[in-house]
Amino acid sequence: MPLLGGVRPPIALLLLLLLLVAVLTVTGLGGVHAERVPTAVLTSEQHIASDTALSVRTTIDAEAGAVRRTADAYPATSTSTPASVLKALTATSKADLGGTLVDARSGKLLASGGGPVPLAEVEAARTTTPHGPLAPRLVTANGTRQLLYFARVTLPPQKPDADQDQNQVPRPTVRQWLLAVSEALPTLTTYGDGRTAAVLDAAGKALVTTSRGTAPPAAAEGGLLAKAARAVGEAGQDTDASGSLLGTVTGTRSTVAGWSQVASRTGSGDTDELGLAVLTSRSVPATAASVDYSSFALEAAAALVVIALLLGLALHLLVQRPLLRLYLSAGRLARGATEGGAAEAELSRPVPVHGFGELARIGRVLESLRLQLLGETGPQEFPARRGPGHRALAALGVLLVAAWAVPMIFMLNRADTATAVPAPVVADQQARTEIAANRVRQSLDQSYADLSDAALSLPGKSRDAQSEVLRHTLAQHKQYRSLYLLDRSGGITLRVGGTPLRTLVHVPGGGGVTTVNTSGRIPAIATYTQVRAAKGQKPAAGVVLFGEIDVTTLNSTLARPDLGSVWVTDADSKVLAASVGYRAFQALPEAGLTRLARGAQAAPGTAGTATSTVLSSSSGPSVDAAAPLAQSGPTAHLGWRVVTAEPAAALRLPAVQAQQRTMLSGILALAFGAACLGWLHVVVIRPLRSVAVLGEQLAGGDRRTVLHPVNHDEVGSVTRGLELMRQALTDRNRAGAAGHTAEASRARHENTLQR
Repeated sequence: MPLLGGVRPPIALLLLLLLLVAVLTVTGLGGVHAERVPTAVLTSEQHIASDTALSVRTTIDAEAGAVRRTADAYPATSTSTPASVLKALTATSKADLGGTLVDARSGKLLASGGGPVPLAEVEAARTTTPHGPLAPRLVTANGTRQLLYFARVTLPPQKPDADQDQNQVPRPTVRQWLLAVSEALPTLTTYGDGRTAAVLDAAGKALVTTSRGTAPPAAAEGGLLAKAARAVGEAGQDTDASGSLLGTVTGTRSTVAGWSQVASRTGSGDTDELGLAVLTSRSVPATAASVDYSSFALEAAAALVVIALLLGLALHLLVQRPLLRLYLSAGRLARGATEGGAAEAELSRPVPVHGFGELARIGRVLESLRLQLLGETGPQEFPARRGPGHRALAALGVLLVAAWAVPMIFMLNRADTATAVPAPVVADQQARTEIAANRVRQSLDQSYADLSDAALSLPGKSRDAQSEVLRHTLAQHKQYRSLYLLDRSGGITLRVGGTPLRTLVHVPGGGGVTTVNTSGRIPAIATYTQVRAAKGQKPAAGVVLFGEIDVTTLNSTLARPDLGSVWVTDADSKVLAASVGYRAFQALPEAGLTRLARGAQAAPGTAGTATSTVLSSSSGPSVDAAAPLAQSGPTAHLGWRVVTAEPAAALRLPAVQAQQRTMLSGILALAFGAACLGWLHVVVIRPLRSVAVLGEQLAGGDRRTVLHPVNHDEVGSVTRGLELMRQALTDRNRAGAAGHTAEASRARHENTLQR
């Protein structure tokens, strides 16, 4: 018999798979336990620390880049003095604590101003990185830890000395100075009431600490600073690692903490060598009682084992064993009908009729054919009305498995939407949404600042010079897809980059962030600023500089681990950017999200407040939050919001895990049961029905219909036996007809002779 044919494989596999589901039910549900502090709470705190570290890294990278761009854009001349250069380069930043200029080649101090700058660190940076950008360094000045940013200032070549040999070709000397600016560490913004955030150095010392609400210092909670420092050290440098810690448990509350390195996520960056880390912590309520699903798992598995054994036994007794007996009987009769001699004795043994339905019908057919082969009876008619067959048995088996599986899928261990998600997880989703909104705001504010810097270089220049400035800005700032100047009528007078997406023709005053279209495939978000007229000159043809932001760049800032789907919406709750696929200006996917977004900010221009909740939808419960994009700055007047939705199924919550694994067990059992019984129906039951009909026709006298075996299994063997018996009966009928014809001819001949 073939490996996948016959009656045995589907029955054996059905029993095996149902027992496997029972084992998975015990192991899966038995491993779900409700801890005093859910894993989802620890994971959320880890992600908040990681998001905060990303904000710190973004701030440091932006400041380092700003120092370099300021130095690169400085219009140095051959007559520039170190003091004037230092003053010009440090006057634009209010955060500078001190600055110094040294000769990049010799290390000689040229100028200094403000607070003291550690020259030893400047010398170390100069000698270790003679070429390329210099990464910031963490230094100590005036007893405080500060960041030291570097940039190279290139001056025009000097004229050759007067006493230089006239026979030599004069070679101008290029001067390069090294700028070092000392600034305080970035200010931390803490999100979530009762949370403390701190920036740690490599030794685990807190350099900057902030808190929101009534939050205890992290150092007082079970030595979290030391634990975080050890975890960061074990993770190694440049890994962008993060993790969570469990602090002291006091009564009904416990301290959870998250830590994350301030490092670049991809490739090398300005923060890799600083050795900084972020630690966040907060006190959360501990679960009073533990929940164990082991008893339920054992009871459910035992019930499935009983169903599997009963179903397997029923199929063995009612299908497998009767079919195998028919297979043997059909072969025995076929040999007796075709081989002759001693084999004809096989026809003397009656065919036992076992079971019911198709198998009983075929058994009665074989017995009738046996008698016909012996010549004891003629063709026999069978009643048209029949009782339930084996198809009903297969359907009953599916219903039996479904009686166990359907409650597992739809009824048992259902997580209560209102209580399954702990309040700290909902609060953390809100905090992470606020951090995401702040990240988007930082990106848009930086784009506006970059555009404003470019606009300062445009007045008084020719069209070609302005084009060169815009091309340089576009190449330096990858977030822009198009830069263009508008005249007073709203027409574009100069453009670099891609074709503008704008459909709104307007000339706004001031500067800020706006949308320049209201429909189309891609939403067009742009920053804009006024181009002032040069002193003593008429206003330029272009009066407003627009920079359309590449929406993919904005989308890339939204996706964060376990934050779920993130959308940026306008004041009408229409989607402008998202971390998932979307159509421009479409509504949020759920009405509950729209209501949540509108509740975060009542009207454009208002401050608004972040909000969060657990919503139920067609895809299941989810933890959702909304936060206003900004309360100050260029984007404050827009009324934009950031909305997030994390499916509760993605959270490692005991109640949700129990529901998922319960449903999985039910789905697997129902799928395996239906598949195996369907397989049995296709390879055994349906062919048996056809064989029973053809066999009854054969026993009723139909000798013309040929019975072709379809499968090489037990049913196919029965079919071949019936075909051999049909051929034997046909031959006997033909021989009997020939003998009768000969006898009739002989009788006619004798009558003729007598006459």
